[in-house]
Amino acid sequence: MTTTVPTESTPAAPMPAAPSRPSLMRRLVQGDGTDPMWVRPALLALLAGTGVLYLWDLAASGWANAFYSAAVQAGSSNWEAFFYGSSDAANSITVDKPPASLWVMDLSVRLFGLSSWSILVPEVLMGVATVGILYLAVRRVVGPGAALLAGTAMALTPVAVLMFRFNNPDALLVLLLTLAGYAFTRATEKASGRWLALVGVLIGLGFLTKMLQALLVVPAFALVYLIAAPTTVRRRLLHLVGAGLAMVATAGWWVAVVELVPTSWRPYIGGSQTNSVWELIWGYNGLGRLTGNETGSVGGGAGWGATGLGRMFEAEAGGQIAWLLPAALVLLVGGLVAVGRARRTDVRRAALLLWGGWLIVTALVFSLMAGIFHAYYTVALAPAIAGVVGIGGGLLWQHRTAVWARLLLAVALAGTAVWSSVLLARSTDFVPWLRGLILIAGVLAAVGLLVVHRVGRGLVAAVLAVGVVAGLGGPTAYALQTVSTPHTGAIATAGPTVAGANGFGGRPGGGAVRGGPGAPPTGFGGRGGPPAGFGGGGFPGGGAPGGTATRGAGGGLGGLLGAGTVRSAVTAALEKNASSYTWVAATIGANNAAGYQLATQLPVMPIGGFNGSDPSPTLAQFQADVASGQIHWFIGGAREMGSAGGSNASSSIAGWVASHYTAQTIGGVTMYDLSSRVG
Repeated sequence: MTTTVPTESTPAAPMPAAPSRPSLMRRLVQGDGTDPMWVRPALLALLAGTGVLYLWDLAASGWANAFYSAAVQAGSSNWEAFFYGSSDAANSITVDKPPASLWVMDLSVRLFGLSSWSILVPEVLMGVATVGILYLAVRRVVGPGAALLAGTAMALTPVAVLMFRFNNPDALLVLLLTLAGYAFTRATEKASGRWLALVGVLIGLGFLTKMLQALLVVPAFALVYLIAAPTTVRRRLLHLVGAGLAMVATAGWWVAVVELVPTSWRPYIGGSQTNSVWELIWGYNGLGRLTGNETGSVGGGAGWGATGLGRMFEAEAGGQIAWLLPAALVLLVGGLVAVGRARRTDVRRAALLLWGGWLIVTALVFSLMAGIFHAYYTVALAPAIAGVVGIGGGLLWQHRTAVWARLLLAVALAGTAVWSSVLLARSTDFVPWLRGLILIAGVLAAVGLLVVHRVGRGLVAAVLAVGVVAGLGGPTAYALQTVSTPHTGAIATAGPTVAGANGFGGRPGGGAVRGGPGAPPTGFGGRGGPPAGFGGGGFPGGGAPGGTATRGAGGGLGGLLGAGTVRSAVTAALEKNASSYTWVAATIGANNAAGYQLATQLPVMPIGGFNGSDPSPTLAQFQADVASGQIHWFIGGAREMGSAGGSNASSSIAGWVASHYTAQTIGGVTMYDLSSRVG
């Protein structure tokens, strides 16, 4: 054998180039080259369809949740407000959540200007990304067909359709947790400490989005990695410790800065009674949600619906999230049976336990928590339900030659059709013909699944198409209704009005007349009255449909749960000599303040924060601000909601203003000129 030695005239043969690793986006769009021809067009259609659905008539919701939109306006005009998540650009108080979700919208507004679109389009993009990431996670385990099913189920979940068109923190939280699920899938495949550390970073960012709710997935993640990662127990434990440290560092740096900065140098921490983010973590946004002991919260923990294992299926939450929940539980068990006695490190079992553990822990917490609960919280269950349906359904389909697998698939589909008809029946006037269609399709598809192993491809495709109609027809109808309806206010729900639901958390009753005193602000959909514990006389100021301020001399704007339309006379008064004041106005409640701030894009002090029950500012501090000429107007007519042990500083301030200044009516709103001589 002759060996060629390279010389100056005979250059060495170049080393073969290492195969390039396609990017995440490229794998999402192009696949890995082994997919059937139909996969890529189907995926692109899913992502494009999701984008169109979520963008449809988006601007109709206006500022959506004005509480957060006002904070976005503040953060887009002041970097200190950006960092802390302040409600106003003068940094009197923060919102009652950490600021990560606001940061995304703040940057969008800085780039494109303040508008409904610049605030809400980032949420839409988060929704499309969540669908794509879930597809990738499921595809790695059971292939593209099941992944497309999971992505479609995610895209059409009614509460997901709502929240990815709304500006609450939940959209970013769900995206981050879904990314964590994908990264975890990669981590468990080869026991990768780096991928697991990324999981910790993503959950830490989730903490900076909605605090302790982000940690509900941690038990499932930790347990599954400890069980399934293909390495020694010692390395598994070390990887988990590393991921935990990454999570704490990512979540903790902002908390540390806020706690270490002197209180006189930063805004008050909204939602706390002691101006402490640490209290916010463990109280109002933490363990208080579980126990109901939330000092200063709305209603004192009462009126949020009966707790219990059936909560996710009841009137308030059922139509938001539960369409595929029974099927997910059946397919979780069936998928685990299909995996059987596979090795400890089997990625299919690990994935089922990951998404199934996420589903079970989060659903149990939501079902049993005694504190504030709103139906839109359940969007955190959407990726888990869709993931389990995709993986479990895919595994049973692979075993469809077995009688038990076909039987479980048929039971899951028929049960979904029956349950969908029950959910649709809760809205008697909403597409009543759809219930019968879904039942018929469900029965036909279930029978077809029992014999699917004996028929040709054409009939198999027909069975699957009918099954999709039966399984997703109900949530699709809710999704279409949701995108055709504007949603505003602090509390929003997807789909049509449901008997026995009220938009708060499941307590039926109330019966306030829309548009009159005590009527619910925009976004409640006429679904009953407020929870027990609200101050007498209904909502402060009394909201009118559309958020329009229609009240007379005693009127505020839109109440503490929804901002309304500001009349031009009020705007002109607030803008007059605005540069001479730190705050052009002050009023009780952050939502009440938000409407005026968004109308003028000038700082408005939200006394008492979201509930009007935070001690910010105290009466003495407010008097000092007035004496130094920092506040021009006080807008009356609103008061704090009934709360559990919160501060009464806002009531004291309102009383002091009324007794020392002369009230005047401008544009139907009671206002006090604080620059005038004290009476």
